[in-house]
Amino acid sequence: MRDIFTDLFANEQPDPVAAARRAMRPPLPRRFYQKAGVEEAEGGFRVVLDARPVRTPARGFLIVPSRALAEAIAAEWDAQKETIDPAAMPLTRLANSIIDGVAAAPRPVAADVEKYLGSDLLFYRAEGPQRLIERQARLWDPVLGWARETLGARFVLAQGVVHAAQPEGAMAAARAAIPDDPWRLGAVHVITTLTGSALLALALLRGYLIPEEVWTAAHVDEDWNMEQWGRDEIALARRAARRAELDAAAKVLASL
Repeated sequence: MRDIFTDLFANEQPDPVAAARRAMRPPLPRRFYQKAGVEEAEGGFRVVLDARPVRTPARGFLIVPSRALAEAIAAEWDAQKETIDPAAMPLTRLANSIIDGVAAAPRPVAADVEKYLGSDLLFYRAEGPQRLIERQARLWDPVLGWARETLGARFVLAQGVVHAAQPEGAMAAARAAIPDDPWRLGAVHVITTLTGSALLALALLRGYLIPEEVWTAAHVDEDWNMEQWGRDEIALARRAARRAELDAAAKVLASL
């Protein structure tokens, strides 16, 4: 097994464009194990391959905080066929990222989520046409209402792309909702960067939205454009990869 985990996952990032580049990579390694499983370990549950522990690219053990999450990751390994394709293993990649990166330095990750709060997708509304304006309001206004009522954060809206400075009180209230523990923080960060909205990520974290609602709200403009101009198959392939990443992050949140 040696350093196969480093070779497989060291260059993987939660960037869906990476999936489109996999054809340019060297041939994928052949599957070398019979069965993936889960064992109890100090700090949680460890993923094993033929009873040998899986390691992250930084050579840490792939130990996660819940059995449900460990079993879902093990299922990704079991689902591999003759070769091992990291692009088809979003949960494993996210777990690697959290263990090797977020857990070691959570503050920069939280700061990045905070940055999105200052220019959240939900704040910037279309100037037209009217049907798009109404669709944005229908999908986004309830989330802003939830933030106002539940988090105590009242934000300012704008039309177009002109920056709208947000009240410090609203920023502080929403900032306080960003989770501290690395697993929730890592999942929230992935959802934030995929959607362009920290508020959508926090609404999913708190159970106000489900993944499908987050996905739909994040793609109002993109869906509108496809309705007007037709489907872009390349864009849809990238979108499917992004959806897999979002679903992986949502599964992490649901498993904790």
